[in-house]
Amino acid sequence: MSLLNTVGAWFSGKWIGRGGAIGETRGPQNSLPSTPLISGLGNVGVDGALQISTIWACIDRRATTVASLPLFVYETRGGEKALARTSRLYQLLHESPNSRMTPFEFWRAMMMNYDLRGRAYARIERDAAGEALALWPMPADQVESRVLPDGSMVYLYSFGNDIAVLDAASVLHLKNLGNGTEGLAKLEFMRATTDEVAKAQAAASSLFASGGKPTGILMIDKLMNAEQRALVKKNFLDMAEGSTARLHVLEANMKYEALSLSPEQMQLLATRKYGVEELCRWFDVPPVLVHHSDVTAWGTGIELIVQGFYTTSIRPTLINIEQALRKRVMTPRQRASMAVEFSLDALLRGNPKDRAEINAKNVQNGLVTRAEVRQLEGWPYMPGTDVLTAQSNLAPLDMLGKIKPASGGNGNNLAQ
Repeated sequence: MSLLNTVGAWFSGKWIGRGGAIGETRGPQNSLPSTPLISGLGNVGVDGALQISTIWACIDRRATTVASLPLFVYETRGGEKALARTSRLYQLLHESPNSRMTPFEFWRAMMMNYDLRGRAYARIERDAAGEALALWPMPADQVESRVLPDGSMVYLYSFGNDIAVLDAASVLHLKNLGNGTEGLAKLEFMRATTDEVAKAQAAASSLFASGGKPTGILMIDKLMNAEQRALVKKNFLDMAEGSTARLHVLEANMKYEALSLSPEQMQLLATRKYGVEELCRWFDVPPVLVHHSDVTAWGTGIELIVQGFYTTSIRPTLINIEQALRKRVMTPRQRASMAVEFSLDALLRGNPKDRAEINAKNVQNGLVTRAEVRQLEGWPYMPGTDVLTAQSNLAPLDMLGKIKPASGGNGNNLAQ
């Protein structure tokens, strides 16, 4: 490494040596691109980015999807797991992360930082035994992560004029794509796209603003001086005032021709449409989920797209969060006997048909009891439903012909 790079990193607080944003170094971690793809790009920042409708929609779609999924805590004993409803960790993650926020509000705030800045932080309050009592989100732009000479990490949290130094055990750190130490600042890497979309939006606003490009041309078959042109224009504008159904009478071989969109204007509209698709790629959200499609009705095709979104975009994010909670929030004792999991079953709540089919198959194949299904659906317990049942046609081959109908005629009893 050159002396120039070392000195530059020392004074700037950013690593400018080999490796760029994915390079490893001691001290402050750099998550910004070392060189821009295109020079002279504007920086819209977080506030400007959220004024672009596609970015807002993508952030909101991912954040609300993750935040809407219940996060359960289980106790694991002898290979089996049961909900740890009475544990402090369950109350923290499933009921109340802190005194000010619901779990939905907490995870939506964390996901917004995670997707825009490539990282999300939450301060962990612990009791004397080290168990987490509360989680408080910290805006990513107010946190600086540093690697100490011994390899451990500390976090500098700026709040007003104060700076709090937190050790790794006091911070829940979610990392998006990066080098494993820090997530890359997505909004900075997508600056070329946001700059293009912002300029296209500004051009469109200027194009359709009042007093902009004329909507038509008035043609006259003779030359006029400036005074005559001004008078004709005034007279025609006077005629055009009033109802849109008003009849205009043109004199002296005057002809009026309405202007349609020029090829340049049509290209602007195409650019704005393509910009939506580009932004959706950055956030891994299908364009149809941010209402960018000519599809007018939901069908099988869109259902498959949504399922793919859950599988390839949301599920990996959930695994990242679950592992971060286990590593950074749970104590060693809790990790030995407890597990945290998001419930993807909640995604079926809006589809009663699929939910009913899955429940029926699980019951018919003896995977769950009817009592468990009733509990999942929020229905009251019914006596006699807490036993595993299966259809007789799933009997082993060596039992074929040995099954006789029961008195009720359901065909589920084995001949003795």
